[in-house]
Amino acid sequence: MKTIKNVFFWTLSVLTALLSLLFLPDIGGAMLLLAAVLLAPVSKMQTMVNKLFSKNKHPKLLKGVLIITIAFWGFVIGAVSLEPTTPAPDTPGTVIEETEDSPSADEDTESDTSTDDESTPSEDAGKEETPPADDDSEPDAPTDDESEDQENTGESETPSVEDPEPIRSTFSIHFIDVGQADAALVECDGHYMLIDGGNKADSNLIYSVLKKANVTALDMVVGTHAHEDHIGGLPGAFNYATAAITLCPVTEYDSKAFRDFKRYADEKGGGITVPKVGDTYTLGSAAITILGVNGGEDTNDTSIVLIIRYGETSFLFTGDAERDAEQAIIDSGVDLSATVLKVGHHGSDTSTSYVFLRCIAPKYAVISVGEGNSYGHPTEEALSRLRDADVTVFRTDLQGDIYCTSDGKTVTFTVDRNADADVYGEVGNNSTQPEDTESTDSAGTTHDYVANKNSKKFHYADCPDVKRMSEKNKYYFTGTRQEMIDQGYMPCQNCNP
Repeated sequence: MKTIKNVFFWTLSVLTALLSLLFLPDIGGAMLLLAAVLLAPVSKMQTMVNKLFSKNKHPKLLKGVLIITIAFWGFVIGAVSLEPTTPAPDTPGTVIEETEDSPSADEDTESDTSTDDESTPSEDAGKEETPPADDDSEPDAPTDDESEDQENTGESETPSVEDPEPIRSTFSIHFIDVGQADAALVECDGHYMLIDGGNKADSNLIYSVLKKANVTALDMVVGTHAHEDHIGGLPGAFNYATAAITLCPVTEYDSKAFRDFKRYADEKGGGITVPKVGDTYTLGSAAITILGVNGGEDTNDTSIVLIIRYGETSFLFTGDAERDAEQAIIDSGVDLSATVLKVGHHGSDTSTSYVFLRCIAPKYAVISVGEGNSYGHPTEEALSRLRDADVTVFRTDLQGDIYCTSDGKTVTFTVDRNADADVYGEVGNNSTQPEDTESTDSAGTTHDYVANKNSKKFHYADCPDVKRMSEKNKYYFTGTRQEMIDQGYMPCQNCNP
């Protein structure tokens, strides 16, 4: 019996020690812990337990009672220890009762209950009301003292979380008036690409356009094909800016203009890359896809044809692609639909065929063409097809620089001049072919010409375009310039026979 009492007393002292550690973590708790240790020395624990279970007649019963007792007190202690403690005074949303023993209670209470004070009018009639804050809809704004207390406690009346401004996306195309040539600067989200650069004489103009727009780095330069009226002015671009990539359908062409372009592209444009149909590129949030390249023998038909898609709007650039190249793209089955068409070959009747135009179904079209040019561009045939398709047309010869912007859903145009120009009624001015200085003696002078039976264009025999023609498509003729025109052939724009 004595042994049982010792064990009970020892168990009670251990529980007392545990309780003192949990609830009295101070000097009093330490004293209780010391008393418990003195009451039941650990060194005697084993001896007492052995005696208990060896002399008792009912060891299993006693063992069970002991285990249940210890388990019960362990459960009680664990449950008490898991109860939530009183939150700290600075916990948001907690109201601390004011007591005389807490010197900082006034500040904490005032800060933590500021929200309640705002929603409930002051009950103290003698207290001077504070004027509302900037927002007139708040009937009871906190006082200056309350605001100061809120700042001191790190709390705010209402957390002010401003939504970040969405990134504003932009897209624009500047169709540069370079006369009887092509050049367009495309911008999307601060990224730029230049499609063609006009004639060699336009180098300074291209330089100034980039300088005005502060474009020192181009994502891409595209020389749609090797003729001077498309790549001649690109050295001006490379004099002001660099390019990450330069696209062109060929890397060699027998002309000084092309050799200059290639040299600058090698130095500042990453060299010339010949793209493949289906290649894709990005310009900001816009996507660029190559739809056609090297689609025929004639240099014009080698033109890179690409489409730029921005949101629900799209823009098709065709270079000087003519019927052979257009048909090759149609046969590929690619989606040609576009909001805006950059009309092929300056409005020549050998481009923008009816079937090609039907596949595109553009709402707007831009013709880059020189005023009073000797080729009769844009031709009445090309304009007639655009008119029949109910396309809104803009022309650089009548309206100067043309600017196009898109918000991803709709497209807007502005022009330098003559916004209301009759773009279809001015055909007569350009359809007549004034004599140029190079052909004044053509009436009585004969030359050796080589004509292309497919493209219906004629060239001097040493024109670089002749080298690209297959022998079966060549038509050799010796005679005057006018005789070639009378046979239905048009002069080459490159060698200008």
